Amino acid sequence: MIITSKELYQIAREKNFAFPAPNYVDQLSASAHVACAEKLGLPLILAFAEVHKEYLPLDDAFAIGKYYAEKAKVPVVLHLDHGTTKEVIFKAVDYGFKSVMIDASAESFEENVRRTSEIVKYAHKNGAVVEAEIGHVGEGTEYLNRKDCNNIYTTVEEAKKFAELTEVDSLAISIGTAHGAYKGTPVIDFDRLKEILNAIDTPLVLHGGSSSCDENLKKCATGCISKINIYTDLIVAGYKKVMSAEKTNYYDITTAIKEGMMECLEHYYDVFETMKYKD
Repeated sequence: MIITSKELYQIAREKNFAFPAPNYVDQLSASAHVACAEKLGLPLILAFAEVHKEYLPLDDAFAIGKYYAEKAKVPVVLHLDHGTTKEVIFKAVDYGFKSVMIDASAESFEENVRRTSEIVKYAHKNGAVVEAEIGHVGEGTEYLNRKDCNNIYTTVEEAKKFAELTEVDSLAISIGTAHGAYKGTPVIDFDRLKEILNAIDTPLVLHGGSSSCDENLKKCATGCISKINIYTDLIVAGYKKVMSAEKTNYYDITTAIKEGMMECLEHYYDVFETMKYKD
């Protein structure tokens, strides 16, 4: 069952928990994420990032995501993550994705507003919701401390102005996490999170959840971040499961990968306290 994220984010904010948003890159990962959500009886935000089209063609990604989302026994938000191309984002909306992200965070504030507003207008007209990013969540591979990371932290003033100008449905903010694996420990600016939370009503989401430390992520989730993206940790978990079990044939390998991903995602459902959804 495919839904938008509006109602989910409202519940998450009221009850102080977050939903995990795992990225899928093939049929195996999509099925693993849905299977985990069904096992727990919890909603899922199933995300495909435009950049991953090098592993899975967009048409195939849309078909796989839609198939598993529609057949799922739990509510699923089918989400296009980090959309950077207008044509791709429009296509995702046309195909049936009920949530899309426009990532123009590397552009100027004015250009980010312009591009986001264009996507919001099209998506809302077609029954979809829009996530955008203000500030910039960089890469974690060189993250030894704040000075080494290419993050641009979100300011309260820009977050407030951006939300007002674009009428975006959710806002990804940069408060210290980064994409990918870390060389070092991220330092989360919880004071900035609280300031932004108090300044705007737009649901807040966080990118770069992998390897950000369970304590940090739990504090974000219970501090009114409504969605946290996870990708790298899921891929690593699948790999480690194969290595630890010393699997040698295709069927055992794919089974181990799925088990590893499901265990990792279930862990994050627990860290984010998503079970509060049922309370």
